[in-house]
Amino acid sequence: MSAGFTARPLLGRRSATVLAALGLGVIAWFQLGLTLDDLLPDPARGATARAFATAALHPAFDYQGDFVPAAAPPFWRGVAAAALRTVVFAAGGMFLAVIGGLVLGMLASASWWRTAGAGPLGGRLRPVGLVAARVTIAGLRSVHELLWAVLFLAALGVSPAAGAIAIAIPYAGTLAKVFSEQVDEVPRDASRAMGALGAGGTLQFTCGLLPRAARQMASFTFYQFECSVRAAAVLGFFGFPTLGQKIAASFANGNYGEVWSYLYALIALVLTIEMWSARLRSGRSVR
Repeated sequence: MSAGFTARPLLGRRSATVLAALGLGVIAWFQLGLTLDDLLPDPARGATARAFATAALHPAFDYQGDFVPAAAPPFWRGVAAAALRTVVFAAGGMFLAVIGGLVLGMLASASWWRTAGAGPLGGRLRPVGLVAARVTIAGLRSVHELLWAVLFLAALGVSPAAGAIAIAIPYAGTLAKVFSEQVDEVPRDASRAMGALGAGGTLQFTCGLLPRAARQMASFTFYQFECSVRAAAVLGFFGFPTLGQKIAASFANGNYGEVWSYLYALIALVLTIEMWSARLRSGRSVR
């Protein structure tokens, strides 16, 4: 063997990671005691599954229940009201999340500490501030919004505040993490040029760095708003008055046409937000 020959590993890092993941999947399969029969639908529930699938082609345009209160609004007005409440819960949560995400995201950004956070005091606080902000972000992101919903449901009851805060906490962590990375990744030439002309650190950050990351930040915020709409709908299964509450009630009563009407309303909401986000990413104004 020549002195300059270096043996190559049998598996690359990616291949080893994939094999490790597959191995963990096999171990989990046996630990859970799963069999191939578990992948087949239960024959006793097959009729329910077929009825639900068939109803997708025939969504309800009116109530399907035998008893409808006289004071009940028209069906599609109820669908629209539930969809609106879903958007309101999502928007309320995202409003708080964006505020928290911006504050934490800047504190977790190395660029912020090099510019706006620079100075004698900032230099001493930077190591602690960066670690504290990033640990806080990780903590916010580590708990799912549904778990927060359970906690705030017990503390505040079924209230708009409980639903909005449950959405806001994990989404603030996600926004903060991505905002900090997006700000740190933008080119710093404009910021350096402003510094060479005598601009202060705050001006370098707010005018030289932040505007260059603004479009990416806005695009990701739209995506998170889309996710928060779905999360707000799921909160309905915990009693909050969103589309999920309507879906749960209709499914429990076997009114599958109603279920699909609510699902299609949710899909329409998500697609609308996705269209706005796509226009923003393409550089066109959203009106």
